[in-house]
Amino acid sequence: MHKAAELYAKSTDHPEQLPALTLAFVGDAVYEIYVRTMMLEKSVNAHTLNKACVQLVNNRTQSALYDVLAPALDEKELGVLNRGRNAKGIVPKNAKAWDYRRATAVEALVGYWYLINDAARLKWAFDTLWAMTEGENDEQSR
Repeated sequence: MHKAAELYAKSTDHPEQLPALTLAFVGDAVYEIYVRTMMLEKSVNAHTLNKACVQLVNNRTQSALYDVLAPALDEKELGVLNRGRNAKGIVPKNAKAWDYRRATAVEALVGYWYLINDAARLKWAFDTLWAMTEGENDEQSR
């Protein structure tokens, strides 16, 4: 069996066994597409959409989301969140390490939920994000 096929089988059967940064890699893409789709409710203008997405897809916003999600997670989800936060990745120069690590944790959790096909948890997380930031986005779009 090809190594990629083995990894794919492992990711769909037991995503919690994947490295945290791999879960975050998947979660980053899922997070981005969910936010872009959510933003279509506000505008169809590409410039406006991009400007609003930048406010939601950044390490500060994801770090704030971490605070809201963490208390409501079960033991397995907390394990994924903690592994994501503790993963050894390179922190960009323009980011605070604390925010970046917590953002990586949220992305790992989103990747985990996506790979286990937990649409309800994904919806809950993004509804939470939307509720957290809705006032900010309404003010900026004026």
